[in-house]
Amino acid sequence: MEGKRLVFHVDVNSAFLSWSSVERLKNDSDAQDLRLIPSAVGGDPKKRTGVVLAKSVPAKKFGIRTGEPLAYAFRKCPHLTVIPPDFRLYSRASASMMELLAEYAPVVEKFSIDEAFLDMTGTGKLYPDPLALAHEIRNRIRDELGFTVNIGISENKLLAKMASDFQKPDKVHTLFPDEIPKKMWNLPVGELLYVGHHSVEKLNRMEIRTIGELAHTPESVLKNAFGMKQAHQMHLYANGIDDSPVGDEEVANKGYGNSITLPYDLVRAQEAYPVLLAL
Repeated sequence: MEGKRLVFHVDVNSAFLSWSSVERLKNDSDAQDLRLIPSAVGGDPKKRTGVVLAKSVPAKKFGIRTGEPLAYAFRKCPHLTVIPPDFRLYSRASASMMELLAEYAPVVEKFSIDEAFLDMTGTGKLYPDPLALAHEIRNRIRDELGFTVNIGISENKLLAKMASDFQKPDKVHTLFPDEIPKKMWNLPVGELLYVGHHSVEKLNRMEIRTIGELAHTPESVLKNAFGMKQAHQMHLYANGIDDSPVGDEEVANKGYGNSITLPYDLVRAQEAYPVLLAL
């Protein structure tokens, strides 16, 4: 790896649900492990305003999706266990993980409350085997903090993050440039970072359904459909190209969000104004 960048992406598996489960087990050893049953973190299940913030792997098998109203989730899984969120707990758990990661990496970028990039470039003499190091970090987080993570390894942030999204939970995956054709190009185009639902629909209409097909589509063709900036980014990402640095300073928030699901549909702007004001 000499002379090349080396980046780890650490991603907590079902973060909110895992952290809540660890806390429950810490306070009551006989408590049910939420990670092993159909469960979710969400709002008040008695109100339609509640949404799924996180879900367990067993809940995912029922088709439950993050962000959907709890009412929909209960239709799919009537015996779903739902607990309220605890953001103070999540902040503490996140801080504990970041402190552990800082023991290994010269630069740690907190990408979100449950994700971080580690710039391991130039640490080859200290850590000659990146794969063994990633397993050591993964095992320490599991054994000392009580929850599991996936770790992706590559030469840039894009590929490291893509790798960490491979098979879960509690796994380490690599996605180096020479592995792109085998590991990434056969994936649905929607799994490429920052390619959203509407872009997927447009790409599918162009008969582009895999990341590999996108990678081999001339940029000029993409520009006609998406514009110069987006087309260029998609073309680079589909080919695994990303030169963005790992930064050790948290990026300032560009916006804040707040949302509810109303008990009835709003059809006029005048009805929406007071709801927006309240939010």
